[in-house]
Amino acid sequence: MTTLSAVRRPEPLDGHEPDSELVWYAAYGSNMHLDRLMYYIAGGCPPGGARAYPGCRDTRPPQATVPVMLPGQLYFALESKVWTGGMGFYDQTDDGEMPARAYLVSREQFSDIAAQEMHELPGRDLDLSQALKLGSVRLGPGRYETLVCPGQIDGHPVLTFTAPWRRVDAEVTRPSAAYLRNFVSGLREAHGWTTEDAAKYLSTRPGAAGSWTAKEIAAAVGLKPGVRPEPEACGPAVGHEC
Repeated sequence: MTTLSAVRRPEPLDGHEPDSELVWYAAYGSNMHLDRLMYYIAGGCPPGGARAYPGCRDTRPPQATVPVMLPGQLYFALESKVWTGGMGFYDQTDDGEMPARAYLVSREQFSDIAAQEMHELPGRDLDLSQALKLGSVRLGPGRYETLVCPGQIDGHPVLTFTAPWRRVDAEVTRPSAAYLRNFVSGLREAHGWTTEDAAKYLSTRPGAAGSWTAKEIAAAVGLKPGVRPEPEACGPAVGHEC
């Protein structure tokens, strides 16, 4: 059995810029699965995916991975063309904490992962200075084109992506059973949560709350310990969280 690292929480930047040659990419959706993230890094079409990724210039695996709790909240909004339900977003200004998985990667790798998240070709290093200074910066109008830095861990910035709007301004949407199954297995892998604990957490997230109970999620997920969701066919490139 794999031993999980202790859960970490980002520390404030305290007005100084941390070393950004290595950064923690904090994934809170499908990329909580390390094997799926490796398709962003090495290239190819992941099981359950709907697009082939070109990969990073540097195809080495992450130097480290830790479970993290980010300040803010997960919510579901809009509609995924792949999952046919609400998509996961992060509001760093909201109350509470959101579980995620942080991967220690090079700045170059993070820039290339970001490009693929934003449906662009990798190959250009991002300027992270504004995100580190302000806590967030909008790089484009897309759903996952706002870069957020909630702090640092061990002297390296923690970075993730979300939508440009806040949760209170979004029209939340019920996520599909397939999407919730992916989240549950990701939380099991990244944090070691039980199916029941993950289902209880997800049932309280905006978009799922009131439309899914914890028991309904657990029943729909139907996961046993150590079992991952069934892969889906790889088709043409469509939206994020595919």
